[in-house]
Amino acid sequence: MADAYGLAAQAPRGWHVAVSRRPGATDLGPTARGAAEDVTRPVLHACTRPMPTARGDFGTGVVDLLGPDDIFVALVDYGTEVADQGLFEKQGLPRLAPSQFGPNRLQRPLPGLSASQHFFSSGGRAFCLFTVLGSHARRMGSVPRAVALVNSLSITDRATLARQGGHP
Repeated sequence: MADAYGLAAQAPRGWHVAVSRRPGATDLGPTARGAAEDVTRPVLHACTRPMPTARGDFGTGVVDLLGPDDIFVALVDYGTEVADQGLFEKQGLPRLAPSQFGPNRLQRPLPGLSASQHFFSSGGRAFCLFTVLGSHARRMGSVPRAVALVNSLSITDRATLARQGGHP
């Protein structure tokens, strides 16, 4: 089980999961010099193959390594400031379906791959769930495996995380 920053996964067998946060400021606000620092947020990555240590929030360095039966999932925390509004108005983890995946939903075109992207809020925190399948043609068989991973995710709400001394 991977668990950090209020993000956890009880991943099915065969998945590799990591929760991380790049170095940077933990919350918004001026520095001693008065300038805002870069803010980094937690990210949960899960993949059906081992992931390189160096990878981008949305899978740069991972998705181009996917084989036709592989799946990559990124749960990217956008913080509390934008939760429950606009793009992040929908509540709770999304339900994935094969019809939500398409080759044109990747950040950059990669032959054969397919992706879906969902924005939502949970417990006063805003997220993006980005899922990449190693084969668009095999999405009917791959999506149930992605659903099993997504169903294993848990998100600690903002208030509980604050009481525990964590930073979303």
